[in-house]
Amino acid sequence: MKAQVEKSEALAGAAVVADVQTGEIIALVNVPSYDPNDRSTMLFEQMRNRVLTDQFEPGSTLKPFAIAKALDMGIVGPKTTIQTAPGKLTIGDRTIGDTHDYGLLTVSEIVAKSSNIGTVKIALEMSPPDICRDIGTPRLGFGRAPAMGFPGAASGRLRPAKTWRPIEQATIAYGHGISVSLMQLVRAYTALARTGDVIDLTLYKRPEGELPKGEQVYRPETVRLIRAMMMKTMAAGGTASTIKVAGYTVAGKTGTANKV
Repeated sequence: MKAQVEKSEALAGAAVVADVQTGEIIALVNVPSYDPNDRSTMLFEQMRNRVLTDQFEPGSTLKPFAIAKALDMGIVGPKTTIQTAPGKLTIGDRTIGDTHDYGLLTVSEIVAKSSNIGTVKIALEMSPPDICRDIGTPRLGFGRAPAMGFPGAASGRLRPAKTWRPIEQATIAYGHGISVSLMQLVRAYTALARTGDVIDLTLYKRPEGELPKGEQVYRPETVRLIRAMMMKTMAAGGTASTIKVAGYTVAGKTGTANKV
């Protein structure tokens, strides 16, 4: 993490490794950190656990949840085609866009290339309550602090679905207009890493043989489809094609957002 922060000239970085069978946090790191034995140069910003306390717009890392919901409802399939040309879409008085004019894309390609236009067109086929039923509390856990017993854990911000205008339904589908903590995002992703059920995470070791009870959010078949799409994100032509982990099959989703 330190090497990546330095390489990208970032102010900070954080990472979490979780066991999606037990919900146990295997590793958690924040950069920059500090040496508690040397308080002469210690700063408050180095002391806080950014994974739990800091909030950010998740950006495109939220797209798999909107698309999974559409798959679950039978609105689209992996090979359904969506026209994203000319790379811009105006909703009311706001215009959103893609980094490129991708033209006609399948749903799988929308995930791999992280098309905002494609995601929004899919999201607008659903009602705000349909999307919010998953993204909102209590299912995926956005908008509420994770129950981990950690002081200062952020709840993030998510406006009630009944107040959403069409532009907000569009932007929330690709992770803008909502704020989350990294821990909230990791918890939500357990639904995609498992068989569609989301589980609570824990900083403590669970008793031997004790497994958490998950809450079903998506059908197992839906999750298998979305994972296959997220694997294409890491393949040639995807937004994270340089990422490889020796000995493992990797699925993922990139995300960017504006910082206040």
